Amino acid sequence: MSDSVEFWFDPSCPWAWMTSRWVDEVAALRDLTVTWNVMSLAVLNENVEVSEEYKAFFPRALKYTRLVAAAAELHGRQIVKPLYDALGTRIHPGGNSNPDEVIPAALAEVGLPAEFAAWADSDAHDSQMRASHFEGINRVGQDVGTPVIAVNGVAFFGPVISPAPKGEQALALWDGVVAVASYDGFFEIKRSRTRDPIFD
Repeated sequence: MSDSVEFWFDPSCPWAWMTSRWVDEVAALRDLTVTWNVMSLAVLNENVEVSEEYKAFFPRALKYTRLVAAAAELHGRQIVKPLYDALGTRIHPGGNSNPDEVIPAALAEVGLPAEFAAWADSDAHDSQMRASHFEGINRVGQDVGTPVIAVNGVAFFGPVISPAPKGEQALALWDGVVAVASYDGFFEIKRSRTRDPIFD
């Protein structure tokens, strides 16, 4: 029986990217039906005191979330994952922080016209983007971030991992995460991060 998985991501978040690569690995080995949804670190932190450095990152991050939200509305949900992959490959392992370079290349990869880039600077689909964001975050609470995953309706933040495991290790982690998340009284397990995202 297929597991129904919902995954909420901000394209700019390296930790969400790592987790998404793990989910891709598990989906290739197991019968998962994954729905990919956008969320926004800018929206998550709009009423939170954060450092000036982190605050300066939000306009760039918002471009990507707006672009994905517009693509979903205008071209259907099937475009969300390919566009996320095209953006994320350039942003994360590619190390490119310039949306004026990332966006046109990603659009070309998924077959969208260059002029579609204008949606990255438009708030026309913000209501849909925010609805997607809150659909995910309201399932787990405001004191977490991205990614949010729901498996057969049970939602949790994370896991935060680096690097993304492969093969049997990926499956073992999946089974463990799903097991603890399925217990109604389970809330949190955490330790300090000792490494940055390792992109391979």
